[in-house]
Amino acid sequence: MFSDFLLKINTHFSKGLPFVGYRKPGEEKVTGIFQKDDALHHIKTYTETGFAFSAFDSKTPVLLQIDEKYEAAYQSSKNTNRPTSSTQFLKQEEGKKEDYIDLVQKAIDQINKGTFEKVVLSRKIELASIKGPLELFQTLLNLYPSAFCYLWYHPKVGLWMGATPEILLKTENKRITTMSLAGTKAYVPNESPIWKEKELNEQALVTQYIVNALVGKIEKTNISDRESIQAGNVWHLRSSISGIMKASLKEIVNALHPTPAVCGLPKETSKAFILENEDYKREYYTGFLGELNFTEVKERTSKARNQENKAYKTITTKSRLFVNLRCMKMIDKKVIIYVGGGVTNKSDPEKEWEETVIKSATMGNVIG
Repeated sequence: MFSDFLLKINTHFSKGLPFVGYRKPGEEKVTGIFQKDDALHHIKTYTETGFAFSAFDSKTPVLLQIDEKYEAAYQSSKNTNRPTSSTQFLKQEEGKKEDYIDLVQKAIDQINKGTFEKVVLSRKIELASIKGPLELFQTLLNLYPSAFCYLWYHPKVGLWMGATPEILLKTENKRITTMSLAGTKAYVPNESPIWKEKELNEQALVTQYIVNALVGKIEKTNISDRESIQAGNVWHLRSSISGIMKASLKEIVNALHPTPAVCGLPKETSKAFILENEDYKREYYTGFLGELNFTEVKERTSKARNQENKAYKTITTKSRLFVNLRCMKMIDKKVIIYVGGGVTNKSDPEKEWEETVIKSATMGNVIG
């Protein structure tokens, strides 16, 4: 039962023990990983099994939650109110507008000098919350049924939660799929988005980067048609890239993370600009998280008359890793929301600020 699931989370949290609770997109169940002690486990080879939690900076060790797995049925409430505007809680942010616009202009100047083609710049918003982590998590589940929703805690790291629309990668044995997600438009009910050159070019850059990064690492590569997807109160452009793995999962993750959708192009120069010029440390925002090497066993029945061959099993090893977007960190009764956007030579600094305001509503609606 879901009430038992929440009780296990509350008990672990009160004891200062690590846990993660999450729901994958479109599912009607929640899953929890409950660790028996407060040890910090790290991923080294990507052959480990557990729940991965990675920072933006790949120099930071990737964390792994292990031990007891627990599942419970959950259906999102259809009566959850969804606020339509984030302007009230963002009034306090107006004082930071000039700084962000200056940062975007600095990035555009570097792009025009040829330092990089694109960079994704972000900022944080600090707010008070009268809701506790369990109430915030349930609100996430109800508001965003098509996103990967999670509540993650480790006493030596902190408490994070979010509802991300972006897959870093998913695997089934040797088959792999990843995603090219870029471009942002505000969601308007009953209206389809109209994409301009800036968004189309940005998404094309991300797609080409991923394809190039995976050359020699996957084979039988397939790229889907570009489509518009809704994520909370915004639209994005998305393409899927799939194939068969030739390299190890570790090599592929290192090639993809951080993606151009959260970092820039080329990766190393845009990442260096971010680390040097953003006025805060991203930590686990724009990192990745999810299931690593979970096994799925299915009993199958053969039509053969031989009784010994009548029942057999298929075992599939799966990974589901998501980019940690639309997330927040909670410290006591304060929450820190993270928002950002891609900057190219077509960017307008004022509009880039407005894009972060639109995106902030995804988590702002959860806080209320």
